[in-house]
Amino acid sequence: MMGGRNGGYGVLIGAAVGTLFLVPANGLAQQEVFRVDPCSMSVIYATALAAVSGCAAEGYAPDQYKLGWMYANGIDVAEDDAEALRWYRMAAEQGHVSAQHNLGLMYAEGDGVPEDDAEAVRWYRLAAEQGYVPAQGNLGVMYDNGDGVPEDDAEALRWYRLAAEQRFAPAQYNLGVMYDNRDGVPEDYGEAVRWYRLSAEQGFTPAQYNLGVMYDNGNGVPEDDAEALRWYRLAAEQRFAPAQYNLGVMYNDGNGVPEDDAEAVRWYRLSAEQGFAAAQYNLGVMYNDGNGVPEDDAEAVRWYRLAAEQGHALAQTNLGVIYAQRWYRYESEAAQGDSLAKANLGLVQQDLVLAFMWVTLSAAQGNETARTNKDAIEQWLTPEQIAEAQRLSQEWIDRHDPEGGKPSGPIRIPNRPR
Repeated sequence: MMGGRNGGYGVLIGAAVGTLFLVPANGLAQQEVFRVDPCSMSVIYATALAAVSGCAAEGYAPDQYKLGWMYANGIDVAEDDAEALRWYRMAAEQGHVSAQHNLGLMYAEGDGVPEDDAEAVRWYRLAAEQGYVPAQGNLGVMYDNGDGVPEDDAEALRWYRLAAEQRFAPAQYNLGVMYDNRDGVPEDYGEAVRWYRLSAEQGFTPAQYNLGVMYDNGNGVPEDDAEALRWYRLAAEQRFAPAQYNLGVMYNDGNGVPEDDAEAVRWYRLSAEQGFAAAQYNLGVMYNDGNGVPEDDAEAVRWYRLAAEQGHALAQTNLGVIYAQRWYRYESEAAQGDSLAKANLGLVQQDLVLAFMWVTLSAAQGNETARTNKDAIEQWLTPEQIAEAQRLSQEWIDRHDPEGGKPSGPIRIPNRPR
């Protein structure tokens, strides 16, 4: 589902994200531990390590799990994924559900063991079938993405629903995404909103963001800028980059708040510094136009370049235009007899090559402005310069997609297309 009004980004996160969590051991302190359990009488231990290591060695599954968690997190011991894996496995083989889940997580992420999705699925399933909620959510993710099992929307939906109905926020979010995207269910924005809200009210940032998008676009709820702003802000204040970007768009366009370019820049920058390409592009536009910040071509180029390197088509176009304008300015001034321009003209010849390279990459993504600019810039180039720009373009493609496909990176809907 593409963006909000006025060109806001507003793209829903369609993939299952943020659903793989290590579950902390219950009641595990880092200092003194008082324990009464089948492995020992009432004893006060000096450290958590001393409290669990003896019983773990004797085969007591809860302490094997705790010891694995300590190694996984570097609590009282040096962090050691291999040791974490060893102790989790001992507990998991005795049916300890948290250990089974965390063992699955280690296989899924390749921590302390080669990544193995099928093995991750096996351990998630053992825990999920015992009713362990995070494992149910993660098993849904594996079916959703086709990792370790054939992709199966119906199975993903089943496991998400089991976890979501037990208030597991990531599963509630993913269930909302499935209704939003018609994955295994009829499209139902109202149902998507319901699950997003349940997750968002627990503080899950992607759900807060997506709920903001629903209010922004009027999908499943009445269009409401104030509500969109509220949910974007909650996610943005938790450093969720797409929400920071959308909040910037709201201030930029004056939707739900008075138009405020300086505040827009602030949120764009927070998102851009996390590598969010659309925000990098918009921040470049703000510096290019002098909105909310002093006009600064160097800063505009810097942010355009960061977005362009991620495959942002309009950033590639704008970067190419700036390089071409720089060359054209010097060439025009040199033609009028300006000695300084003549001296610098040779230095900016490469800018024209780079300009052609960037508009070529953008045009390959279907950007019509880039195609027009490409035709114009090509008239200024020698055959050798064209060949050099094409070589640089192919190098860029190979670097970002070794198999030689189109430039990688999402094509975003920018705030202010040029």
